[in-house]
Amino acid sequence: PSIDDADLSPNGQWVAARMSIGGRQLLAMVPLFDRSTKPVIVGLDSEKISVDGWEWVNDDWLLLHFSANDTVEGDRIRIYRLASMSRLTGAIKPLLAKTGGQNAASVLWVAKDGSPRILVGVQDSIYSNFPGFWPNVREVDVSTGKDRQIVESREPILSYYADANGTVRLGYGYDSGSRTSKLIYRSGAKGSFKTIDRADLSKAETLSFPSLFLPSPDQAITRDDPDGYDALYKLDLTTMQRGEKILGVAKYDIGSIIRNVSGDGVAGVTVIENRPRTIWLDAEMAETQASIDAAVGAGNANIVSWDRAMRKLLVKVGGPDQAGAYYLYDRAEGGAMTRIGLADDNLKMRKLAPVKTITYKARDGLEIPAVLTVPNGPLTKKLPLILLPHGGPGARDYEHWDWMTQFLAWRGYAVIQPNYRGSTGYGKDHYEKGQGEWGLKMQDDLNDAVSHLAAQGMIDPKRVCILGGSYGGYAALRAAQRDGSQFKCAISYAGVSDLPRINSYDSRFLYGREYKSNLKKQAPDLTAVSPFRFPEQFSTPVLLMHGKLDLTVPVEQSRDMASKLKAAGKTYRYVEQPLGDHHFSRKEDRLQFLQEVDAFLNQYNPPAAVAKP
Repeated sequence: PSIDDADLSPNGQWVAARMSIGGRQLLAMVPLFDRSTKPVIVGLDSEKISVDGWEWVNDDWLLLHFSANDTVEGDRIRIYRLASMSRLTGAIKPLLAKTGGQNAASVLWVAKDGSPRILVGVQDSIYSNFPGFWPNVREVDVSTGKDRQIVESREPILSYYADANGTVRLGYGYDSGSRTSKLIYRSGAKGSFKTIDRADLSKAETLSFPSLFLPSPDQAITRDDPDGYDALYKLDLTTMQRGEKILGVAKYDIGSIIRNVSGDGVAGVTVIENRPRTIWLDAEMAETQASIDAAVGAGNANIVSWDRAMRKLLVKVGGPDQAGAYYLYDRAEGGAMTRIGLADDNLKMRKLAPVKTITYKARDGLEIPAVLTVPNGPLTKKLPLILLPHGGPGARDYEHWDWMTQFLAWRGYAVIQPNYRGSTGYGKDHYEKGQGEWGLKMQDDLNDAVSHLAAQGMIDPKRVCILGGSYGGYAALRAAQRDGSQFKCAISYAGVSDLPRINSYDSRFLYGREYKSNLKKQAPDLTAVSPFRFPEQFSTPVLLMHGKLDLTVPVEQSRDMASKLKAAGKTYRYVEQPLGDHHFSRKEDRLQFLQEVDAFLNQYNPPAAVAKP
């Protein structure tokens, strides 16, 4: 994309965004009004460091979140750090550089008074038997790098949370030995912390976790699901009793809370239905959203960022069949809307393949939502199909611009993206039905999507390939091993092939023991559902691709799978991208992926008519 992840500065004068310049993804701070001021641009792509995000601290400083893999005593671990970037000079200043823990990047609070202050939870050691393993909280001046400790570390507290004024009010603790967790709380800065809630994770107990502290003493907002769907409720922190329901959405979990200007109340809540939208509790913002929707169509515009007064708004406009564009909406100017950049300078606002949500029933009767993209053109029956399961698997697909599905539809394929059991966003029951079903009923849900489309006559069940990345890559490999006769081919990018080894890999990271326990819930017998362990059972051609610099799924998961397939005499192709990561951050890697997929599909499952470049 030409522009991605755009964020408006607190004064509404600058935009920070990931931009594509000369084939590289760069971080740029661009002035919106003063054309005499030059943009500030720095490179993001690195062989060792992943820039995971950024946020404005004040009008002059941007906070960067980054991570990297490091080797300690022979083991690879993931570390998380912060740096600040000056809008005036472009200089990047590492923060908390002397700490030696895995995580020195847990931002609790950012000052709203224009000062360059933040609160950060910081580990000083990677070793759980050292006191520095348990985080302390430090106030950091991002302009100088100076810091001071304001809350001491204490076992077993792993994370802290602050209110809108920057007072640390809450701590979350976890004991991996007993698999119990607890919350400690204080009413104000001078009070002492006391335990207010406990949970035994081995009994599937949960904590009543405050999501936002209200101005009223000991009152908070929490997310809970007593009706089976995440909704907002009031929470009394002295009794831990859930109060009145503030907001919920029928058949969907709510998403993130958008805070008001002062940071101590709810301005809105995000939710993903068929498409993402924001439910604004702030009356003026609700009126603004309605005005924008009236101009461009409901579901085609999302307010993604705003200045400190919520007067200037950054709006992403575009349907799921468009790359879209960013606009500046000025409430002070009567709703004037000015385009500041196209998300893709080549595609502009061109409408491509239509996207819609369908539902089908799995073989056991469970209703599965899915996103269907079909190619433009006269052919509407007996189409070749790409089955595209999402990663996660604790995630979901929805109607939005997706470069991969649009490419496949442009080439003549229908594309189905099932939100199989275990996907999030559809309530507790839909998610929990995935527990213990990796490689089993979750695979059945995918196959049932094909049967549904075939019964409608839309697709040819003899011309189906499966493609996925990360967990979706695992699903593709599992399909090739378990159900290969149903697919013409399988394509895995950054896919997991061997669950026991990925379990060992994840256990090295922070909270690794909990990851390990959670994976055992999803797949009680890791070996039995690992494609790597059964290369002789593969019965369809496989394309494996993986970035060498992948920090999420190690490249060995695909390297070794390729070796197994070779030894078993199976049909496969393995492509390793030397500078590739888990997210196709580089233009060259994205292009190579599409070219390899295109050639592979043309060989094993060609469309009726191949689109011309």
